[in-house]
Amino acid sequence: MTALNDPRSLLYRSGQLSPDEATALVRRTLSRCDDGELFLQFTASEAFGFDDGRLKTADYSRESGFGLRGVSGEMTGFAHANEISAAAIARAGETLSLLDPATGPQAAPPARTNRHLYTDASPLDAVDFATKVALLEQIDAVARARDPRVAQVSASLAASWSVVEIVRGDAEPVLDVRPLVRLNVSIVAEANGRRETGSFGIGGRYLYDDLLKPETWNRAIDVALAQALTNLESVAAPAGEMPVLCGPGWPGVLLHEAVGHGLEGDFNRKGTSAFAGRIGQRVAAPGVTVIDDGSLLNAQGQGRRGSLSVDDEGTPTQENILIEDGILKGYIQDRLNARLMGVAPTGNGRRESYAHAPMPRMTNTFMRAGQDDPAELLSRMKKGIYAKSFGGGQVDITSGKFVFSCTEAYLVEDGKIGAPIKGATLIGDGPSVLTRVIGIGNDLELDEGVGVCGKGGQSVPAGVGQPTLLIEGLTVGGTG
Repeated sequence: MTALNDPRSLLYRSGQLSPDEATALVRRTLSRCDDGELFLQFTASEAFGFDDGRLKTADYSRESGFGLRGVSGEMTGFAHANEISAAAIARAGETLSLLDPATGPQAAPPARTNRHLYTDASPLDAVDFATKVALLEQIDAVARARDPRVAQVSASLAASWSVVEIVRGDAEPVLDVRPLVRLNVSIVAEANGRRETGSFGIGGRYLYDDLLKPETWNRAIDVALAQALTNLESVAAPAGEMPVLCGPGWPGVLLHEAVGHGLEGDFNRKGTSAFAGRIGQRVAAPGVTVIDDGSLLNAQGQGRRGSLSVDDEGTPTQENILIEDGILKGYIQDRLNARLMGVAPTGNGRRESYAHAPMPRMTNTFMRAGQDDPAELLSRMKKGIYAKSFGGGQVDITSGKFVFSCTEAYLVEDGKIGAPIKGATLIGDGPSVLTRVIGIGNDLELDEGVGVCGKGGQSVPAGVGQPTLLIEGLTVGGTG
């Protein structure tokens, strides 16, 4: 497949489209618009699934296409096709003629950056097919040998390599080459006629190398197995309002769903978010600082799953302070909503693919660490639960109400962690849960790189994180 020496050759082909033709077409078709761009994309992806002791799936796909968007006032015209050619783009441009002509000056192009947060190399090409399958076979064998209670092992490996170029009529094109890898391990343990599951995943914007290291996949097995064995001992979860201690790292998904979506610019411009019109007001307890940062690297200096050198409109990503010491400071913005709200874009214009128009979306969203010792936070609890890991959740953007299921949680009594519990759900609303934070640990962790965020029918990779949090009262839905 590869065109690593010139990734643009996957977008531009002789007789189909040249860079100069693309720029000229955009300049002509967007001449009546306030803003817009041509988004060119080539993507190669693969996925391997090992289940029930054998390779069940081995998928490979590649696709390319473009999305042409014009914006006039609040109106957006968008057309896309899976054929990158001057003729196809010209036909798409006819759609934009239906827009009302712009009445003001055209929006300025995004700022430029030379920053690259990840390698241009393709993870798909760097490791051969047999090595990838052998890794999954080894994970299966090692996991089954680790404990006699292991009844089932599922392991998956996935990667994508995407070449995107954002073309405007008023600036040089912006090229971004984006790798992404992910490893998941799920283990079912069985004892005394009872079966429970544990899982772990890891990934980011880098190559397969790190996932192939024994210390990486062994840790995935250890964590998934420990969770499954813990759940074998679980008792029915209590129900009612009680203090909740949320663990660091992945539990930040609660923050992402309950608060993050409510801070996206489109919901606030339209007044449908619980945070609309509240800039400068206290929306959280003192000490609560929430950040969205699409420029984060992991400890090895590699791009995190939610990171991008530039967003899908060509705006460089950056650190955005959304809530500072409990005060609402700003929203997550794409270009359209930022222009209409009279603020600067924040590097959060994202789209699932060329077939989708961009919208304001989170990248890596997390709460900054506080000063509290996590052990001291635990000791404060008379009776409650410790939520170590979460599964799926749902949120209503307008009210901020959410429901989350816990995949690993424990009873807490007299400041000590007790029996694991099963079937616990956390119920609350984002705006009020932030005001109920009474302890913020000094142990900020970011997730391991498996998050997927859904909005408006589009899915994009995202990151979350938080320190240990003590919340004085959440409604716990249980089975006990």
